[in-house]
Amino acid sequence: MESEGIKSPPPPRPPPLPVLPSPTLRHLARHWLQEDAGTFDPASALAGTGVARAQLLCKSRGVLAGLPFADAVFQELGCEFRALLPEGSRLPAGRTVVAEVRGPAPALLYGERVALNCLGRCSGVATMATAAREVARQQGWSGLVAGTRKTTPGFRLAEKYALRVGGADPHRAGLDGLLLVKDNHVALYGGSMEELVGAARAAAGFCRRLSIECRSEAEAFAAALHAAAAALKASWPRLVVEVSGGVTVEALPHFLGPHIDVVSMGALTHSAPALDFALKVLPPGGQ
Repeated sequence: MESEGIKSPPPPRPPPLPVLPSPTLRHLARHWLQEDAGTFDPASALAGTGVARAQLLCKSRGVLAGLPFADAVFQELGCEFRALLPEGSRLPAGRTVVAEVRGPAPALLYGERVALNCLGRCSGVATMATAAREVARQQGWSGLVAGTRKTTPGFRLAEKYALRVGGADPHRAGLDGLLLVKDNHVALYGGSMEELVGAARAAAGFCRRLSIECRSEAEAFAAALHAAAAALKASWPRLVVEVSGGVTVEALPHFLGPHIDVVSMGALTHSAPALDFALKVLPPGGQ
């Protein structure tokens, strides 16, 4: 509501999406295309050699993600790709046209399944990430919902990107993203938690963040022990507390609290159902 002379503040702008490097996109597109049809497609001969147009449409409710990957796939095949909706758009139930592609008819068919799989998988991850983020906000929690490394081999970058589109933090991209000491490291090290933390800091170096997975409150206090700290958050407010392990969207409210900073969820990637996308070739001169 606005009163005379007083304007309401503008709505918050969504965070910018990360820029995906063109060489990386081309490399992924080539790999995926090679995997799907490494030799030849006998059926593509039926398409002729002329130029054709097609629409990419979604038949599911959700959040649109994956357009840069679909674009890269068709560009690799010499086609022109034009998105009709911005990344992150909310897709209603029913059939929604999200993009158009134009190029040699065999190329449209050659890239069809790869591009649709990219859109379906990325949109599924973005949809689940959005759902988790909205559950957290409904609880009044201001921390971060994050993904994990539980991703599909060969498709990690796309799934991490889709987490961003859905408003979740992608977490570390690989083992070198931070020094994460888990229960197996603790079991194999064999020393005390204090000794383990010291050894981990020496291995991490000064520029890499250290994260310790703790199995009990006593371990948590030991892992965070500092000369000036007698308790976790009370005496060391910059400590980041992350909850992880078996967290689902349904159970997420039970893990949220005023002293929890991050809840990481493997379910955002390994359990996200893909959205249903299709490609429909348009008749010559059709709309």
